[in-house]
Amino acid sequence: MLTGVGVGPGEADLLTLRAVRVLTDADLVVVPVMDRTAADAEAPRGRAEETVRAHVPADRLRRLPFALDDRGGVTARREAAWDAAAAAVVAAFDDGARAIAFATIGDPNVYSTFGYLAQSVRALRPAVEVRTVPGITAMQELAARSGVPLCEGREPLTLLPATAGTALVDDALAGPGTVVVYKGWRRHAELVDALRRHGRLPDAVLGRGLGLPDERIGPVDRADDDLPYLSTLLVPARRDRRGGKL
Repeated sequence: MLTGVGVGPGEADLLTLRAVRVLTDADLVVVPVMDRTAADAEAPRGRAEETVRAHVPADRLRRLPFALDDRGGVTARREAAWDAAAAAVVAAFDDGARAIAFATIGDPNVYSTFGYLAQSVRALRPAVEVRTVPGITAMQELAARSGVPLCEGREPLTLLPATAGTALVDDALAGPGTVVVYKGWRRHAELVDALRRHGRLPDAVLGRGLGLPDERIGPVDRADDDLPYLSTLLVPARRDRRGGKL
């Protein structure tokens, strides 16, 4: 069995009880790392690995390199990483592992590398059973930390990555509901302009480094030019009175 385990935004105490159980029961826990730094023993741990180490001993952890910084779509580098990671997982099964867990930040079914790994493993070993354990997402953590409800009553909730382009963000901001944008680092100035065009800048909340020592949560400022890749923008629906969307 291969299980994708969501370990939340980065804080060890935000794992669910089921996630901890699956991780501690697994014969092997694999975590994604950047392929460009995988061979560097001095490279900092990834967020998933750092989170999992609070629950799993180091001798049951293994890093799997992925082209996490590749923005070119389905490139040869990215496909090679998927294939190599799947081959490593299959080799671990062939060596006797019965249960392997893949730890991913957030949720394994929300913009996660796990889906590509699972497809690749199934192609090599169709008999492998694939499951997932849901995790707390960055938008949930940001909503909790900022005190801003994600959605009320009949409000829709739209989640999208800034990497999909600002046209989709514009369409969502023109609607009546809450909008959450992931991965806005390089498009931050464009996102601020879009918020201003739609009159939604004053209510927006930006979270960067959630769960990390340098975490920052607060209003959106165009001068935020040092955002990490994993930044989260929360734009609440317009609300003028209690229960107004019921």
